[in-house]
Amino acid sequence: MTPDALIGLLAGPDRLRVVAALVLGARNVTEITEATRLDNRVVDRALRKLRTAGLVAAYGEELVLREEVFTHAARVERPKEDPFLRDGRLLKLPAQRGRRREVLERVVVVFEPGRRYGEREVTEALRERCEGGEVDHVTVRRYLVDEGLLDRADGVYWRTGGPVEV
Repeated sequence: MTPDALIGLLAGPDRLRVVAALVLGARNVTEITEATRLDNRVVDRALRKLRTAGLVAAYGEELVLREEVFTHAARVERPKEDPFLRDGRLLKLPAQRGRRREVLERVVVVFEPGRRYGEREVTEALRERCEGGEVDHVTVRRYLVDEGLLDRADGVYWRTGGPVEV
């Protein structure tokens, strides 16, 4: 079970209370109902979902929380959230030059290698990438040129660096 699926499963307050009762020692429906003060039908419905997801196992009448599911979910590596880019949008630029270059290389891919762009096209593309972030498109354009990722002459820009997909 993924960490997000586990969190989603426990997001239901009734299911969370049932899991809490199991953690605190309840071992059957009667004990869970007493500990949670939930209606029997609500406990049954929560247990059904928890068992289907594999979080609770039944051995006859005894119910057991499968703690290894939590252990596994805690060990699953989640993708790290990028503090600079989200959903293709530039949130901010790092102060450190090397890291800033890495971020700019991910921004410049909006421009196709070998194609010429007018000033207005560059402005629109970068404005869209910077929308909602802390850095403006003019600053990003200047950094792209300074880092040799874009070049310009007579109001025309072209991509001169950054990663190229084959």
